[in-house]
Amino acid sequence: MVRLTDEGDDPYLWLEDLDGADAAGWVRDRSAETIAALTGGEAFPRLRAEILQVLDAEDRIPYPGWRGDRFYYNFWKDASHPRGVWRRTTLDEYRRAEPKWDVLLDVDALAAEEGENWVWQKVTVLRPGYDRCLISLSRGGADAVVVREFDLIRRAFVEDGFTLPEAKSRVCWIDADHIYVGSDFGPGSLTSSGYPRVAKRWRRGTPLSAADTVHEGRPEDVGVFASYDPTPGFERDFVGRSLDFYRSESYLLTGVDELTRIEVPEDAWWDVQREWLLIRLRSPWLVGGVTHPAGALLATGFDAFLAGGRELVVLFRPDARTALSGYFWTRNHLILAMLVDVRSRLEVLTPGETGWRREPLAGVPEFEHSRIVETDPDHDDAYLLTSEGFLQPATLRLGQVGGSVETLKREPTFFDADGLAVRQFFATSADGTRVPYFVVGDHDAAGGPTLLTGYGGYEVSLTPYYSGIVGRGWLARGGSYVVANIRGGGEYGPEWHRAALRENRPRAFEDFAAVAADLVTRGITTPERLGIEGGSNGGLLMGVMLTRYPALFGAVVAQVPVLDMRRYHRLLAGASWMAEYGDPDREADWAYLREYSPYHNVRGDRPYPPVLFVTSTRDDRVHPGHARKMAARLREHGHEVAYYENVEGGHGAAANNDQRAFLWALTLEFLWRKLNVPQPGPAVTPRQYSHTSEPVTEGR
Repeated sequence: MVRLTDEGDDPYLWLEDLDGADAAGWVRDRSAETIAALTGGEAFPRLRAEILQVLDAEDRIPYPGWRGDRFYYNFWKDASHPRGVWRRTTLDEYRRAEPKWDVLLDVDALAAEEGENWVWQKVTVLRPGYDRCLISLSRGGADAVVVREFDLIRRAFVEDGFTLPEAKSRVCWIDADHIYVGSDFGPGSLTSSGYPRVAKRWRRGTPLSAADTVHEGRPEDVGVFASYDPTPGFERDFVGRSLDFYRSESYLLTGVDELTRIEVPEDAWWDVQREWLLIRLRSPWLVGGVTHPAGALLATGFDAFLAGGRELVVLFRPDARTALSGYFWTRNHLILAMLVDVRSRLEVLTPGETGWRREPLAGVPEFEHSRIVETDPDHDDAYLLTSEGFLQPATLRLGQVGGSVETLKREPTFFDADGLAVRQFFATSADGTRVPYFVVGDHDAAGGPTLLTGYGGYEVSLTPYYSGIVGRGWLARGGSYVVANIRGGGEYGPEWHRAALRENRPRAFEDFAAVAADLVTRGITTPERLGIEGGSNGGLLMGVMLTRYPALFGAVVAQVPVLDMRRYHRLLAGASWMAEYGDPDREADWAYLREYSPYHNVRGDRPYPPVLFVTSTRDDRVHPGHARKMAARLREHGHEVAYYENVEGGHGAAANNDQRAFLWALTLEFLWRKLNVPQPGPAVTPRQYSHTSEPVTEGR
């Protein structure tokens, strides 16, 4: 058998042919084998039905997105609307247990009428009129979308309105007759990552080919952007280039098409709100004789900064336990969201003549994870706050900064949490770093089936959340659930991420392995009964665990995974991730990438735990060829492999709730069987099906 060292050795390149006859036949056969092996008997359909009931529950919270007018907007899927409806209602109606919704667009009806498998992606509403919007729809859930103008008054698409064919487009309203657009304008208009290289200003009634170019990037950039801020009195145009996943250069675009550089560090995030410029640092910055640390949030006057002023106010400074996870403007205040050892804390900052006043945000429960859902900085100081825990269903509250807080909605209870508890532990990684993780389950149980998940990349934080799917499909069956907060994520800010960047990526793998070992040391589980699951970059993590640490686990599930680190940058959006992983075409980078690339480290002389790969043919972000080739390689070496590829679904691998329920049932059933757990009786009791509005107290 050939040991893979480079592309020339790869016998499975043919599986990258997305819709080729041979590849499609292989996918069809492997998926059929998996379906036959895992869906027979009574357990699977019962589990799938229980999960689908969670996803389609009529009394789950219809989270709103504010659009700045008097309505709450919501996109909703259920059994009657599998593709979903976009709808709106007033605040007074939203307060009711069963609001009256005004349906603006029925995606199921549209798909049936047009013979397309439309999947809702997003909407961009014209401000301040709120009478037009740009709706993005994808075929089968792909990242590439079709953009169509929609009239919110007539509830219909606009004939001869702004329309874009399928592409990874970016659009932004300027006014009722102009938009900024980045799209596929023809040869040379996309970057090597497949995103727009050119941004244009497009006037209504003219062909797209006549749109004026306002900014261009380079082929090796990730993409370009152009945006307009319509805030009255502070109208501004911005353009810029995303140099890689973390670095960009940004400009203020004046009325005479002149560019003024916004001189912040290339890897910093920035935000302009009215007179303020906020700068969130990802690396230390020496300015004005002061070095500000990575993870700090700074504020200054925008006009003064453009004029050369560097009087910066520190709004947040990180420490060893605390990181900034986000910020949100209201009309007169700034809300900061922080993580303290992966537990949430929110504060309100108010600018005044003597500086910024700081106070806790009202309505935040002490022992739950809370996050801001939405604010409306154009109009008032209201905020929508949701709070939840692993065992505590979410509660949605409406607050006014400095005023009252009211409970609007409560998530139903989907499983019985009696006897369950949430505990946080810290494992010690190979280099001595303390790595936090949460354990959810019966703390009196020992050595039981345990599902461990992680991500460890792109500065993404995994925080406590309530999952009816995990609750019914795993916890209610007697399993424990574990979330690992490994390096590469953002739980402790940009330095936590940087610690596992590029050549340091193995630190994330060592962290995850340390958590697995710590679970065994504490008697929570055993290697034979420890299953792991992760998707996308988390799928890469799963692939490395399989090939580098196989003795630690009893079963592995990798969803939409990145696995071939030699060719990932040549497949779909992969080139945009080189700032995270490295460039395989550089000898120095490939030297460390090949040491952990799962596809290149499959061996026939090592025992591996059974593995399930899940992906989607319509995933145009992470190519399904990663999972296809890895499964074929493992089969070649005689290892136990299950494979399932959904024909649609995009990077989420599911286009509707029914598909999502199937994939989760497949995952949980695979893990339950492979971890040598006896087949259970009914997974939940009738009491656990009830959708009560009373929350379950989370164990501590």
